[in-house]
Amino acid sequence: MTAPTKLYLAPSKTCSGQVVLPGSKSIANRALLMAALCDTPTVLTNLLVSDDTRHMRNALAALGVAQQELSDNGRTLQVNGCGGSWTSQPGELFLGNAGTAVRPLTAVLAATIKHSVVITGEPRMLERPLAPLIDALVMGGAEIKSTGEPGYPPVTIAGGLQGGAIQVDGSASSQFISALLMALPLAPNNSVLTLTGTIVSWPYIELTLSMLKVFGIEITQLTENSFEIAGAQRYRSPGEYWIEGDASAASYWLAAGVIGGGPVQVAGAGSQSLQGDVAFAEVLQRMGANIDVQPQHMTAQGVTEQSGQLRGIDVDLNAIPDAAMTLATLALFADGPTRIRNVANWRLKETDRLLAMATELKKVGAEVKLFDDGLLIHPPQQWQHAEIETYNDHRMAMCFALLTFAPVGVTILDPDCCAKTYPEFFTEFSQRCH
Repeated sequence: MTAPTKLYLAPSKTCSGQVVLPGSKSIANRALLMAALCDTPTVLTNLLVSDDTRHMRNALAALGVAQQELSDNGRTLQVNGCGGSWTSQPGELFLGNAGTAVRPLTAVLAATIKHSVVITGEPRMLERPLAPLIDALVMGGAEIKSTGEPGYPPVTIAGGLQGGAIQVDGSASSQFISALLMALPLAPNNSVLTLTGTIVSWPYIELTLSMLKVFGIEITQLTENSFEIAGAQRYRSPGEYWIEGDASAASYWLAAGVIGGGPVQVAGAGSQSLQGDVAFAEVLQRMGANIDVQPQHMTAQGVTEQSGQLRGIDVDLNAIPDAAMTLATLALFADGPTRIRNVANWRLKETDRLLAMATELKKVGAEVKLFDDGLLIHPPQQWQHAEIETYNDHRMAMCFALLTFAPVGVTILDPDCCAKTYPEFFTEFSQRCH
């Protein structure tokens, strides 16, 4: 194996400029699949071009969904949907480590596939649990089973989802719920979906419901934790669908604008965003940051505190676990400790993010206490330069870029792992931070 590349970020003092966010990964992969389920073409604009969307596109192409790039950069794409009647019969679909592809495709294929297909991925994907989704699909009549360790990919799917009374545990990932919300309208029978456990990342469920409505799917929320879903529905193309900017990615730029004085304007996500991660702006404001939020953009411009320092905070970030990673590194620049709570599902992401974050924060001199569901972070008394291991996790790489504002700089190992969602991140970051 070749050694991972390294990127040294020299100490920076300022960050300013405008950033146009890439399209949201979560929205892009949902939109690709929903467009594929329509009977008529859909043009997707501001489509994210990344590893995760490539895996979804490749899987849809293998199922017979024609796609035509209408711009040189691939960010405008026409998807010629086939209404869920797949015209090709692949034996296997490889989806890398893309949870936003594996979970919804597993559910949708359980409702639509007419032959047997295996869904598999990279070694880390095979360690990410799928049992709550498998159990719910089996409850609804689907023929699906793990071919390796029970409850994990690879899974073999042979269709058969009928609908009915279905329960799903949403305490590990909201993606299981979103997947069922996308699939159950395609089942022949009506369904009532009941959510159990403590639901994580609820804003992503709301995002899914909003998108489904745009694509012609009607779902009625009966109670806080239950939905009535009519069967035999058809996805209907909106004609054109714009994919808003990645609000999780916005968190890195907002934090950089706070530490580096700004102004940094982040275009593509704001108060009108479907994504819950825009709430990170409120977290920053609680810390004393100067953040302005407009309908489709946000601006960060330093700190409002006379001390010029951020305040450490104690905060529950269950609803925005991706942006919570940015807070973990931003906490190094705060006055006082920061406690991040209720992010136990970090352990089930691209890597065990709780352990990885604690390990890497300690390298730079921070005192870190690791809990089952979060971290307590004391800023460094004395900064230490470190080579940050990224664990093939794009968000580890991007949030630790903030350490360019440390007096000793930082070295990021394998920065190319950002290709999962934001291939140009470090190029753009280096252009704006000095």
